[in-house]
Amino acid sequence: MGLEPEAFQGSQTEDIISAVFGHVKDGYKFNEEQQLNFKDQLFNQNPNLSDQCFCLVYIIPAHVFQYTDDRLIDKLKIIRQRISDKGIPQVVVMTKMDEACPLVEKDLRKMYTSKKIKKNMELCSAKLGLPLTNIFPVKNYNKEIDTDDNIDVLLLKALKQIVQLAWRILIATDTK
Repeated sequence: MGLEPEAFQGSQTEDIISAVFGHVKDGYKFNEEQQLNFKDQLFNQNPNLSDQCFCLVYIIPAHVFQYTDDRLIDKLKIIRQRISDKGIPQVVVMTKMDEACPLVEKDLRKMYTSKKIKKNMELCSAKLGLPLTNIFPVKNYNKEIDTDDNIDVLLLKALKQIVQLAWRILIATDTK
């Protein structure tokens, strides 16, 4: 279940925040009608390091920031701010970027030189408050039968950055 623009549709923002901080035990079913409560049996009062997240990754289609209602953006901002307060890095993997730019659709190697892609990334950065360096444009596999090195390179670059960000936080946390 993802987030929906309506106030009580999709995952609750507090449940997402609790999951990142390790307060959600295995077996919890996200509920759009009621958020997890610290009194619930599946609330983890004392999460271990292994229960916690060290990087939050938003998977967002390219078109979302152009056509989405501000209520969804407001939910994302609440999550971003609460997670930022704890020093956890956050990144956006922007999917379907090939659909956002005909030039990139023809040649994925133009991903980082396309003005339309840059504009989408800047809009995402402005609306969410994340730096451009934490936004990774990718193409989804959707029609392909075989793997494609150009698609894989974009996905692997994003994954490498995510792992590096999380690793830095884990090392910093582990040495405290």
